[in-house]
Amino acid sequence: MSVFDRYSPFIREFIYSRGWESLSPVQVAAAEILFDTDQNLLLPSQTASGKTEAAFFPILSEFYEDLPQSFGALYIAPLKSLINDQFGRISELCEEAGIPVYHWHGDVAASHKQRALREPRGILQITPESLEAMLIRRSSDLIRLFGDLRYVVIDEIHTLTGSDRGNQILCQLSRLREKTGVSPRRIGLSATIGDMRRAAQWLGGGSGRETAIPSVPPAKIRWRLGMEHFYIVEKDVGETGAAAGANDVALVPTPKDNKREETISLDHGYEYIYDATKGKKCIVFSNSREETEYICATLREIAEYRGEPDVFLIHHGFLSASIREEAELKMKDDDIRAVACATVTMELGIDIGRLERIIQQGSPNSVSSFLQRLGRSGRRGDPPEMLMVFREENPLPNTPLPQLMPWELLKAIAIVQLYIEERFIEPPAIKKCPFSLLFQQTLSVVASSGAIKTKELAEKILSLPPFSRVEKEDYRTLLFSMISNDWLELTDEKELIVGLRGERLVNSFKFFAVFKDDEDFTVRCESDEIGVITAPPPVGDRFALAGRVWEVEELDIPRRLIYVKPVRGKMEVSWPGDYGEVHTRILERMRQVLREDTEYPYLREGALERLRVARAVARNTGLTESCILPLGGYTWALFPWLGTRSFRTLRRYLVRRAGSFKLTGMDFEQCYYMTFKLEGGRGDALMRMISQKITSEGIDLDALIGPTEAPVFDKYDEFIPSELLRKAYREDKLRADEIITRAKNGALGGT
Repeated sequence: MSVFDRYSPFIREFIYSRGWESLSPVQVAAAEILFDTDQNLLLPSQTASGKTEAAFFPILSEFYEDLPQSFGALYIAPLKSLINDQFGRISELCEEAGIPVYHWHGDVAASHKQRALREPRGILQITPESLEAMLIRRSSDLIRLFGDLRYVVIDEIHTLTGSDRGNQILCQLSRLREKTGVSPRRIGLSATIGDMRRAAQWLGGGSGRETAIPSVPPAKIRWRLGMEHFYIVEKDVGETGAAAGANDVALVPTPKDNKREETISLDHGYEYIYDATKGKKCIVFSNSREETEYICATLREIAEYRGEPDVFLIHHGFLSASIREEAELKMKDDDIRAVACATVTMELGIDIGRLERIIQQGSPNSVSSFLQRLGRSGRRGDPPEMLMVFREENPLPNTPLPQLMPWELLKAIAIVQLYIEERFIEPPAIKKCPFSLLFQQTLSVVASSGAIKTKELAEKILSLPPFSRVEKEDYRTLLFSMISNDWLELTDEKELIVGLRGERLVNSFKFFAVFKDDEDFTVRCESDEIGVITAPPPVGDRFALAGRVWEVEELDIPRRLIYVKPVRGKMEVSWPGDYGEVHTRILERMRQVLREDTEYPYLREGALERLRVARAVARNTGLTESCILPLGGYTWALFPWLGTRSFRTLRRYLVRRAGSFKLTGMDFEQCYYMTFKLEGGRGDALMRMISQKITSEGIDLDALIGPTEAPVFDKYDEFIPSELLRKAYREDKLRADEIITRAKNGALGGT
């Protein structure tokens, strides 16, 4: 029988009704594995290739013949918006077959959750945080809820593999297996997996099953891609005819604008973005919430001054559910030409219909992110289309060499070329010392157990897949600290229970999340919830949120509420954040971009000219040949071309040995370059000395971490003993092998 014939009648009817002429290769391959084997399934396939249907068509065909007596399939996704989207798609598919579909996260109505609890059947779509809450609060009901669980589908696993949030899911599945005795098959979905073998090992961890990866040939690259560059030269919109280059778009005020006294300054890059989105359905991606807020406010301002409609929406994690959902619904409506300004929250697999173009402000940080964002467009047969826009200050004649390089443009070119030339995608980074998650899961297991012997707790926790590398002595150190600090309490019967301090933490809904959550103060305008900010401004002050400016009218500190009114204008907004790591391959390819003469076809006039200038500067200064260059006087710049972890390691190594190398005034910019003063010496001699030292002695990572340091990165790190934090920093944030290899090859400071 063909795969199509093995699908249930309602699946075949669904396919007929959509006018599909054939199944995609990934759907056929997935069905053969799910129908004919008992293995887990890792399903890597490009965006819009039908991965969700590939996983669920066989599952639902089985359920149609034999409906499970509990939730039969768990669909776990990293974003509420993704769950909302898939809930609508799968509900439509299952409606006529009578297979229940429920979704469950913090924004879902209690009545819907109660229906799911009364009749746990079919499919449950849930976030890791809600599943954690269920394991703690419904521990005694897990057999009824999940006793016939057959499948677990984990979407967008490239965002989860090796992260605390992904490892939390593996812990949850192992704990479910221990409580219910069932071992469901696991299915992982993603369009951007960098290391199939490592991802398959992660997906199958603790399941007791092999993980199959279907062999699907990579699709031919078919993109519409453009990059453009602008210098930031502000001009007054009231001054017409002030041309500033080939891509300048003059903003001519309307009579309405002439009546207003205030003026506005806009740079040409934002005007270019505005015109690139005009009349199209687009997403404008930025790499941070602050950039997203500012660009949305700016685009709205341009629309106002041109007398054109405001079609701009905003979407990021600090906004209220209603604002995010409004953006999602409008973007899915084919009749609305809206433009959404978004962060990673719209990067993942929400099907938002016929998007005509993606705009990327600056460069993505990874090949994976680039592919995900590009893949938001180009569905339903059209090639994906992305326009990247780069803006930077026009350098002055005395600007230092490192600041003359267009780092964001070089990074974007390197990312694109790595995928075109090699199909390179960053491999997942597997944490060796996930102590923050270990703290959270320890509290969670104790809370769900009521009371538990120390030995039994250690056996349970250390048997969970993410903690396979945690040493027993380290866990003993953590447990002792948790007892000493009242997170746990040791009873007279020598059992562990949750301590008073631990109870306050576990009873908060924020406990269930393993990612940092600083969303402290809720912002309201009359009855509308706008979003959240981390600290309350004084009454009368103004701040930006949801692409608009608000003035504080009233503060309710005990209830953590801020009441505001909207005001005109725009403001910059700043949230602290970690924007991820950059892989060494990207930095190496950036250097190659400077060295080669290729004029990439996707570079538009401004970007091509900026690259030509950068290459000329690199050649004339020696940057293409040497990694260390004089900046004048005693100041030198080192360009290691290393990714985030290796760059961090080299920087610490040089700081620790600054005295012996006679270095002072160390400074750095991301992982692009570091500067320092070197008295009475030459840079090339310095790098030879450093290479010899590293080659002969290696790099002692422990020596790079101060004895009193306690590096905090993850949510519960502040509660972890400092000696464990130093170990985690060494294992998961530093990397010496790339530096040692370069030193041995004589390439640390030269070619």
